[in-house]
Amino acid sequence: MRVTISDVARAAGVSKTTVSRVLNTGAEVGTGTAARVREVIDLLGYVPSSGAVGLARGSSRTIGMFVPSLTWPWMGEVLQGVADTVEAAGYGMLLLSHGRGARSLAHVAAQVSAGAFDGLLAIVPEEAVGTVAALRRRGMPVVVIDDHGHRPAFPSVATTQHAGGADAARRLLGTGRTRPLVVTGPPRFGCVRERLAGFTGLLPAALVLDGEFTEETGRTAVGRALAEGHVFDAVFAHNDLIAAGALRVLRAAGRRVPDDVAVIGFDDLPMARHTEPALTTVRQPMRAMGQAAARMLLDGLGGAPLPEEPLVIPTELVVRASA
Repeated sequence: MRVTISDVARAAGVSKTTVSRVLNTGAEVGTGTAARVREVIDLLGYVPSSGAVGLARGSSRTIGMFVPSLTWPWMGEVLQGVADTVEAAGYGMLLLSHGRGARSLAHVAAQVSAGAFDGLLAIVPEEAVGTVAALRRRGMPVVVIDDHGHRPAFPSVATTQHAGGADAARRLLGTGRTRPLVVTGPPRFGCVRERLAGFTGLLPAALVLDGEFTEETGRTAVGRALAEGHVFDAVFAHNDLIAAGALRVLRAAGRRVPDDVAVIGFDDLPMARHTEPALTTVRQPMRAMGQAAARMLLDGLGGAPLPEEPLVIPTELVVRASA
């Protein structure tokens, strides 16, 4: 059975608050009492939780991380960047997802009311913006990752989606391509609109097809374009999974990449180095964004004002064999 802070307090004849103060700094605790509490801790083998350590200071020493889904292909990179940063600062991370819709949002609000975390990092789906904004109005420090400037004025860390799209177009123009097929993710996402605007501002698309950020979308969209006889000499896919699906269909149709059709993706997932041929793509600095957002929030918890303008970390075109 796990030893609790209540067990320590009972054995030492003190309150849980006194035990927590000893675990923190020993402030406002007499020398004899502190020694007795530490002796009981050693005797019982008590391992303090982050909540117990933070009880006296009114802090959980925990950061909340709210994400739309754990299945997004780059989510692991964001979470690793956040985890590395908060753990180095002595904080824990409470992971919350939007997988159950309204019930998930109610759970987040309940966790805030319970003081489960000191601040919130969030990748916010459109339907959750109001809830997150309300939490901020209630005094919860919030930093948003990948905001795009389309939402209420959250402190945020973003990347250059528009410039990334423009870099893809510039690369295709430089290789003589003039009739690109663009396969996007869901148009409701700000990143989709920005990537498309950046691309078509330099290189008008012969055809734009939308779908999901999946390999199936790449297969379906490129298969449809081929079946309908559309003429295109390049594919700009809005993520690497779409690009992988496009490569598969082009190969099955006997189209050589990049000789007949050049292909560019977006994200630079680890798989991009292992497609056939290796994928030219626009790298999103997802781990760096997670790290920067966590540092921003921790600085805010330490008393620094949260910035009003987004911190923008640039994308980077990574050239490989497909374009």
